[in-house]
Amino acid sequence: MIKRLNMLMMIAMNLFGLHAEDDSRKIPVGGQAVIEGVLMKGKNLWGLAVRRPSGDIFHEHWPNSSRTSRMPYKLPFIRGVVVMCEMLATGFKALSRSAEVALEETQEELTFKDILLSIVIAVVAVGGLFIALPLWIAGRLSDVPLYVNIIEGITRAIIFIGYVAVIGLWPDIKQVFRYHGAEHKTINAFEHGLDMTPENIMTCSRIHPRCGTSFLLIAVIVSIVIFSPVKTFIAGESFILQVLARVILIPVVIGISYEIIRLASNSGKFGLCIIAPFLTLQYLTTREPDIKQSEVALESLNTALNGGLE
Repeated sequence: MIKRLNMLMMIAMNLFGLHAEDDSRKIPVGGQAVIEGVLMKGKNLWGLAVRRPSGDIFHEHWPNSSRTSRMPYKLPFIRGVVVMCEMLATGFKALSRSAEVALEETQEELTFKDILLSIVIAVVAVGGLFIALPLWIAGRLSDVPLYVNIIEGITRAIIFIGYVAVIGLWPDIKQVFRYHGAEHKTINAFEHGLDMTPENIMTCSRIHPRCGTSFLLIAVIVSIVIFSPVKTFIAGESFILQVLARVILIPVVIGISYEIIRLASNSGKFGLCIIAPFLTLQYLTTREPDIKQSEVALESLNTALNGGLE
């Protein structure tokens, strides 16, 4: 169960690297790390590449039919929530498939019930660790609403950063973080118009402005503002009611945070300066890949762009 929660967090950390805006290559790409591989999102295809135990690279693709191209799902503040739901569903599929290929273990296909159960477990776990616990700690330290909100947000950020740092010590997660770095390097090479070779990919940065890790930290800051009225309007109400109110407001936090990181990533150097402090967290969620991992990321990108024909 802990391993599944860690993988859910990995999906969340990779949610929003979805829109390339470089002048030379405007095809939207993004992705996430999976077990011994990388999932990439192209304009029309999802591409998955996984390193088999034998050493060769498995790849497959399936259609990308995002609802964010249609009304009302493409409206600002709504599209961020839609993207999250789509990435969770696709992330589960990719993780299951990568485990099957990398570990050479036949796994039963995840049913809707399995996915729903996993999401419920994740919501409960995340709600307890990142919502209920910070709220409880803040309530013990102060009874002034403004101070409670600030302490709650700071505590949530500390818990999140600590959680990422701890799981990054596990060998399995550390390996996923290396593929996360390979994914970022590959997208950076693509967006900067480099010849797409593993050697060129290795020269690029493993930090990327649209990474979901940065998004999650921005969401922590946004939650301080969004959750502030909750303490005012339901002051004195039960602790459970305050937690539920915050859970209900999570889609609002996601929608606003998505628009912030989207605007910043499309605003050139000024936007990068604004989100630069949040990018430093990627040094915890990425590791320097080797050239073989860059080969897998490149295969994933080629598969997402053209079905792996190149």
